[in-house]
Amino acid sequence: MHQYTAVIERCSDTKLFVGYIPGFPGAHSQGETLDELNANLKEVIGMLLEDGEPELATEFVGTQTVAV
Repeated sequence: MHQYTAVIERCSDTKLFVGYIPGFPGAHSQGETLDELNANLKEVIGMLLEDGEPELATEFVGTQTVAV
């Protein structure tokens, strides 16, 4: 089983949730709900893994709050 961390945002225009896996080319999707987004990401990642294990270009570290 593979586990990846997705970055998720919500588009202010479409109200869709948009998610991507940092450093994993092509691993991105969208959905009307978080559950739909998760299912869509699983499907995309599954298809990408059919080509073999990716060599991730970056590694997700975390988030940080910046006060200005």
